[in-house]
Amino acid sequence: MPYIQNDRRQLPVTVHLIIINVIFYLATMVNERFMIGNFALFYPGTPWFKIWQPISYMFMHGSFWHLFFNMYSLFIFGTAVERMLGQKRYLILYFLCGLGAAAAQTGVQALDISMQMVPTVGASGCIYGIIIAFAMIFPEAKMTLIFPPVTLSAKWMAIIFIGIELFTGITGTQAGVAHFAHLGGALIGWFLIWWWYKKRKNNNSNYVHY
Repeated sequence: MPYIQNDRRQLPVTVHLIIINVIFYLATMVNERFMIGNFALFYPGTPWFKIWQPISYMFMHGSFWHLFFNMYSLFIFGTAVERMLGQKRYLILYFLCGLGAAAAQTGVQALDISMQMVPTVGASGCIYGIIIAFAMIFPEAKMTLIFPPVTLSAKWMAIIFIGIELFTGITGTQAGVAHFAHLGGALIGWFLIWWWYKKRKNNNSNYVHY
């Protein structure tokens, strides 16, 4: 299933996304109340919701380690996915996964009134979509987990990640994490790669098939 566009130019999108995320985090350190109040994602039924928040929340993070692990994952998986998809489709993937995550989180909040006052921050929905894209494009790529130190193929790593998110989301065993937002981003990532591959196969478009 892997494919690559015939464009060998530099790939700055991932780096630019990381820079924007870092700038948002530094601004949050300077004035957390202003940044959270305006750029985190609030439930649409609350007075704090603003129309740009389904986009801006993707660049907000709650802590240094939240930012670090998301940006590390974005760099590791995003550079490879960007190289395969090209800049335009990669950006579409990133933002639609983020919007899918926002939609999933909003749906959960609609079912649980107690969550409607809690803002959502983080690029994790985008990252999960990119991880799924990576696993679909490079299903047999070997990945070694930090803990436990086990080497798995990308497709099995993605399946395990999704299984953990689904389990923890349903059981509520890890509070404070938007598990269904992660799943929403992953679902959009899966759908986009499936759809683009289907179009490439049907239209015989300008891709090199490995």
